[in-house]
Amino acid sequence: MARLDISPSRVILASLLALAASPALAFYFPGTAPTSYKEGDVVPLYVNRLTPADSQYDPKLRSVFSFDYYHEPFKFCQPEGGPKEIRESLGSILFGDRIQTSPFELRMGINETCKGLCVGRYEPSDAVFVNNRVYQGYDLNWLIDGLPAAQLLKDPNTEEPFYSPGFALGQIGDDSPELNNHYDIVIDYHEASANNYRVVGVLVDPYSLRDSKIDGNGKAQCGSADSPVVLNENEANVVTFTYDVYWRLSATPFATRWDNYLHIYDPKIHWFSLVNSAVIVVFLVAMVSTILVRTLKKDIARYNRLDQFVLEDFGENDEVEDGVAEDSGWKLVHGDVFRSPKNPLLLSVLVGNGAQLFAMTALTIAFALLGFLSPSNRGALGTVIIIFYTLFGFVGGYVSARTYKFFHGESWKLCFICTPVALPGLVFAIFFLLNLFVWGRGASGAVPFTTMLVIILIWFIISVPLSVTGSWLGFKQAAIEPPVRTNQIPRQIPPAGGYLRPLPSMALAGVLPFGAIFVELYFIMNSIWFSKVYYMFGFLFLCFGLMIITAAAVTVLMIYFLLCAENYHWPWRSFTTAGASAGYVFASCLLYWIKDGSWTSWTSGVVYLGYSALLSSLVFVLTGTIGFFASWLFVMKIYRSIKVD
Repeated sequence: MARLDISPSRVILASLLALAASPALAFYFPGTAPTSYKEGDVVPLYVNRLTPADSQYDPKLRSVFSFDYYHEPFKFCQPEGGPKEIRESLGSILFGDRIQTSPFELRMGINETCKGLCVGRYEPSDAVFVNNRVYQGYDLNWLIDGLPAAQLLKDPNTEEPFYSPGFALGQIGDDSPELNNHYDIVIDYHEASANNYRVVGVLVDPYSLRDSKIDGNGKAQCGSADSPVVLNENEANVVTFTYDVYWRLSATPFATRWDNYLHIYDPKIHWFSLVNSAVIVVFLVAMVSTILVRTLKKDIARYNRLDQFVLEDFGENDEVEDGVAEDSGWKLVHGDVFRSPKNPLLLSVLVGNGAQLFAMTALTIAFALLGFLSPSNRGALGTVIIIFYTLFGFVGGYVSARTYKFFHGESWKLCFICTPVALPGLVFAIFFLLNLFVWGRGASGAVPFTTMLVIILIWFIISVPLSVTGSWLGFKQAAIEPPVRTNQIPRQIPPAGGYLRPLPSMALAGVLPFGAIFVELYFIMNSIWFSKVYYMFGFLFLCFGLMIITAAAVTVLMIYFLLCAENYHWPWRSFTTAGASAGYVFASCLLYWIKDGSWTSWTSGVVYLGYSALLSSLVFVLTGTIGFFASWLFVMKIYRSIKVD
């Protein structure tokens, strides 16, 4: 894969464009160095996996499994000597790409019609398999000079044409599945200089031609579209594969060739979501500011004034102090608010992993916004996620140790070990289990065993040592001192009712951070399950920022009410209150299943639910960490502002 051009001048240009452009767009680099061809030069066509997709016949997703292009039942034509694997990045493999060579012969600028590929023989079992994939709306995915072969579609709202990557394996005609065995390949090319041409667009229009034939000399004769190929599931079928190649001169330069592929469906939805989230954020920040600037300021002034009055005129008068304390409850728990919570080790480990996830997510979105993760650089997103998560193991270990030391934890060895092992180990175990289901279906999305070993090696050789180093440095740092002393005997907590109970408070607070991201979450899920290109990182960047502000503000608000009710168990409550948005994420995944999914096998449902639960768990850790640190800073601030003997 060609290297990415990240010279300083391009970085500065990208930064300026990212700031000046509309948030709906993210500047991107081409991702691959331009390849120039002369007339008659061979332009390789690579094939990738077959993926489930929505279609005009059935908008629902019927399967979550992708299949290798040369999976035996498909009987697709192979090059001489067999197909060869094209080297891929780690992220590309994890996302299921399986790129291989093909027998197609394309020569720059030379049009060819009715070229024969091969003749495939489908046994009844093969016909059943292929017909089921046609019913499920599977797409073929090809690559020419790094560009995906696409079908030309029109936006139903604006009638604007755009290139949609992938094209149909077949279609449903007269209630029978028809297999496409002829491909019209239309390639747009741009003349960069004299006799130097570059590919800037690829369209494929597939057809089903039953009467196509290849004679003994290898010359093909294409049939009529009036007689489609319908595979008989009770007897053997013979299918001839053919293709046409057409070259079109285009004014589109190489640098903007992806613009035709990057299409936003109804951008008003994104803007409405951003405006709605921004209004919620402004409302929440206004409420929190009112509490901090007005209510807390008055409380602190009154406490300090009355404390001075009591000391000067009454001395140690418990009755007067109790009367003062009745005005507000949050000062009453000053001797318990920094008491170590239950299971401090578990909370510290979760917070450390949440900090690691936060750093990885923020930097990945920032890199994508600047264009370093161009869609033409296949697998770059997955690779960058793995690299950043690995390197930020240092952050996770440091934060975990500092938090655990603040809670006066004593099991340091467990903290050092559990931070880089517990949560990643659980995620890897679930991933491995779900991968077994994918492997059992013979799908190409199953991650190879060698790739699993590479991930484990990266984990233990790089991430774990970095995390342990960060934990050691955090342990050597002086403990964060609370502004007030902790009493030896815990104060009794009065019973709370209404929205201050754990579940109602989580339900109320969790919906607001989710509201900031639910629209982008829907498009991300579409890109994952329908194998679409997601590139709206400008919207995602703003939504991520709104989610951070919303999670922090709403958690601080709930913790203030909790302290006023004389409940000092804020550490776990802040984490679970903000993390409750993960419950809404999982609920949206279930709603997505009901609305856009209709599985034809129980294994698809298991894999979908498994990955949805895994995603929701990571969201829980991420948002919970945001809420915890916001509450920690808030509690430290308000108790540092009062005078306590």
